[in-house]
Amino acid sequence: MEWQELRGNWVLIPRNPIGIIHFLGGAFVATAPHLTYRWLLEQLASKGYVIIATPFVNTLDHIAIAKSVLLNFERTLERLRESSALRKLYLPIYGIGHSMGCKLHLLIGSVFDVERAGNILISFNNYAAKDAIPLVEQFNSALTIEFTPSPLETNKLVQTRYNVRRNLLIKFRNDNLDQSKALSQILQERFPELVTVQILPGSHTTPLGQDMKWQTGASFTPFDALGQWFKQEAYRDLNQLKTAMLFWLNPLSPPS
Repeated sequence: MEWQELRGNWVLIPRNPIGIIHFLGGAFVATAPHLTYRWLLEQLASKGYVIIATPFVNTLDHIAIAKSVLLNFERTLERLRESSALRKLYLPIYGIGHSMGCKLHLLIGSVFDVERAGNILISFNNYAAKDAIPLVEQFNSALTIEFTPSPLETNKLVQTRYNVRRNLLIKFRNDNLDQSKALSQILQERFPELVTVQILPGSHTTPLGQDMKWQTGASFTPFDALGQWFKQEAYRDLNQLKTAMLFWLNPLSPPS
């Protein structure tokens, strides 16, 4: 598989796809998701999931961003189907978001008419602009600066209009930015027994972990052993995240 750019999206297509993932990353790393989330997305693709990762630039109007990334995704999906790159069979579509990407998937599922088999929301946060953007408070005395919708408005939209029934919320133990607890309560009230919450080891940046190449020499030295141990430790949290996601996507699949 090779990454290809298609209508502004970054796409990976496995040989025999079993599902489609629309991926949206965090606010400051979303402009190149095929690079910043490369390892995780390629692992999902290796298990049969078509990856359509949509870049975006953060602005105050999150509804506009949600509309834009959804339109880009749907145009790309249409192009893939027209070109026979995808079989003309039904493939379930899942949304996966990290950090701000979670909010965008929530808005897509609340404001627009979409069909999703489920959403995976990793490290959700829903901060006000003054808490999310440095220096905003310095300008806030002159004019009010806030995201659209605001955190309160976002919660109300999800409470009343969010239509994606099956959801996995992932929170990391060492993540002070995460606000999944409040979201899980809203979703569990809306869709009892269809919302799963998992707390995993790691931090807010765990999904950004990358492949670490370690080339041993002609003989295996203590330094090589240390390097292998370091690589194993670095991958431990990332591998647990990958395993949790794949099991939720397909509980009947063999262990990864």
